[in-house]
Amino acid sequence: MDEKTKRNVMLTVVVAALGYFVDIYDLILFSIVRVPSLKSFGLSGEALTDVGVRLINCQMGGMLIGGILWGILGDKRGRLTVLFGSILTYSLANIANGFAQTVLQYEIMRFVAGVGLAGELGAGITLVSEVMPKEKRGIGTTIVAGVGILGAVVAALVGDAFSWRTAYFVGGGLGLALLFVRVGVTESGMFEQTKKSGVRHGDFFLLFRKATRLKRYLAVILVGIPVWYAVGILVTFSPEIAKGMGLVELPKPSTAVMLMYSGLAVGDFGSGFLSHILKSRKKVLFGFLTLSSLATVAYFTIGRSSLFAFYVVVVILGVASGYWAVFVTVASEQFGTNIRATATTTAPNFVRGAVVIVTSSFQLLKGPLGVVWSAAVVGVVVLGIGFLSIAGLEETHGKDLDFTED
Repeated sequence: MDEKTKRNVMLTVVVAALGYFVDIYDLILFSIVRVPSLKSFGLSGEALTDVGVRLINCQMGGMLIGGILWGILGDKRGRLTVLFGSILTYSLANIANGFAQTVLQYEIMRFVAGVGLAGELGAGITLVSEVMPKEKRGIGTTIVAGVGILGAVVAALVGDAFSWRTAYFVGGGLGLALLFVRVGVTESGMFEQTKKSGVRHGDFFLLFRKATRLKRYLAVILVGIPVWYAVGILVTFSPEIAKGMGLVELPKPSTAVMLMYSGLAVGDFGSGFLSHILKSRKKVLFGFLTLSSLATVAYFTIGRSSLFAFYVVVVILGVASGYWAVFVTVASEQFGTNIRATATTTAPNFVRGAVVIVTSSFQLLKGPLGVVWSAAVVGVVVLGIGFLSIAGLEETHGKDLDFTED
């Protein structure tokens, strides 16, 4: 690899990492400003939880739809088209979100922002995976995921320091500023070559036409859901769960998010580099899912003893859940170049979109079981499915990605 190529690869990794940083900032911001923003609309009590769940579902539903749209576009028009288009969409939506005057307007803007947020990670990881040497691409995707996760820490700091409207304006402004940084990034040569081959690109339904391919695709999605259970339930609704566990001093959502994502950043760097050292993605996924299970048990047991213990467990939960870097790398490595962006973009967004099912189950069980047992039961199911799904994945460390699907 000559010096010019090395510089281009480095720029691609940096830009993808910064893009994911802004993506995570905007994605997680609602969890931080949920209470103050909804209180400004006159809501209180149970409505803070109920409307909060509805707004999360709007955002995640938008990501589910956007994942399909951006994924197909990434394979038909190129990875860079999605990188530019997605960030422009969610940046403008977040600025508009700061001007929302009603809950309905809030819901609409969270949906549009969700659609925009859906394209960033998949396009960035696909591009990095295709431009880096196969022996080192895990390091590149780890840097993208690890740096990106820190966007949540900044979101927590900004959400604490400024009003919720200003926090949304900051997110939108960061996204628009990033568009100028991306000028020097070039398209994937692997993608350009396959475009000339005549193979059909961006066929979403190609993922479902072979049983073995469908099995891999479903396994990729299901193994990532425990991460978003931890974020979407255990952290987002930490005040309500902590109150149900008997804590007198309740956790602040912004602090819980900041601690969780600090742990996630450590976990992502650790899991990514560990998979490179062990030369195995599946071993690392199994190990971190085991740690996530133990950390979840600690959340409901040790976490109820004091606020300090609760915060410590949240950090540990973040580290244990920090296998997102390996997850997105696996999603990219499982499929051919002609549907790689489609698979890599839709998989994490179907994981995020599955939060709609997870939070709805949490809401449904909250009545008969109470908030604590509801969260615990949902966790047992989600983690169990995660373990089962590992068996459906191929080991892809060092796999040559220059192939297509028929």
